[in-house]
Amino acid sequence: MGDREEARRLMELQKDALKDEHGVGNGSSGPRIPANARSANNAKLAKLYEDAAEYEAELKGFETEFKILNDTALDNLVMKLNENAPEYEGDYAQELSTVVVNGWTQLAEDQKRDAQEQLVLLKETVFSDMIEKLNAGFPEHTGDFEAEIREILVKRWEFLIEIKKEHIADERADMKLQGMKPDHIRKVYYNYHGILVD
Repeated sequence: MGDREEARRLMELQKDALKDEHGVGNGSSGPRIPANARSANNAKLAKLYEDAAEYEAELKGFETEFKILNDTALDNLVMKLNENAPEYEGDYAQELSTVVVNGWTQLAEDQKRDAQEQLVLLKETVFSDMIEKLNAGFPEHTGDFEAEIREILVKRWEFLIEIKKEHIADERADMKLQGMKPDHIRKVYYNYHGILVD
């Protein structure tokens, strides 16, 4: 009876040691990264997914910005975007101004309307003041400047999101053509870099 009890106790200790070694049951609620995640073979596989992973990160960023765009008044948009990505090295105000000016130029050309004066004003105005200056400068305008600017921004972000999705699809298609399973390569990439994904 004593030998059996001692054997059971030894097995429990071994089981606990294995759990500790592999991070099972130690309070980590996320998925466990496999022990061989950093192997040389996985390094080679992970390298194959680098471009697709970069596109996925960019897509996630654009989708987050798009949600902020849809949920935020335009006069607060730059502030909200900056709050969302404080490490971002670009200038959201300048980028949004550029998108609006380019979109307005295209809108004027497509609709053959006389928007040159509005375009001149937009080029001289920072993003956060555009609607106010347009309303003050063109009180006879029958449209809604805020809605028009928002439509330009929405179309731009939809375009960026669609492009990133196409890039990811192209990368995955190339992997399939080479006889690989993109989902497996993706999993190896994220495990190799210690990134937990959904």
